[in-house]
Amino acid sequence: MDIMETAAELMAVSARTAPKTAGQDYVEIKVIGGDKIEKLADEMINYGKESGKGNFDRDGENVRNSEQVLLLSLNEAAVIGLDCGACGFDKCEELKLKSGPEFDGPICAWRLMDLGIALGSAVKTASLLNVDNRIMYRIGVAAKKMGLIEGEIVVGVPISASGKNIYFDR
Repeated sequence: MDIMETAAELMAVSARTAPKTAGQDYVEIKVIGGDKIEKLADEMINYGKESGKGNFDRDGENVRNSEQVLLLSLNEAAVIGLDCGACGFDKCEELKLKSGPEFDGPICAWRLMDLGIALGSAVKTASLLNVDNRIMYRIGVAAKKMGLIEGEIVVGVPISASGKNIYFDR
């Protein structure tokens, strides 16, 4: 295992051990590298062209130049049952998952926060290791379409170690 794969695996550990609402974990985690990164980059660029959405090409090239990509998703995340209304519904039982053009939703706001905390923990670890990274929604769109990870919403974090952070000043 090379050092960047180790860094990505340590990021995955941080995401896994991040606190989750009611101690229930619906976060899926996967690390990809090698030719899967090339295929992911190609899918991102193709999706941008097909959908007419901008910056999929830019982010796809960033992915292509990355050593590893950490994927995180929420998979079959049950509502917490607080009837808090944060999702837009008065009662949790009203929240019915529908397929969307890129992701599925609505999703319990507390479960989305779980995903956000897991992402924050992962990128904190990357920062501690001095590994350049960036949280990218566009990776998630392509990874979900490709079936690289199960889940209703997917987010990706590419990582790189070079003389200049490739994810900024793009």
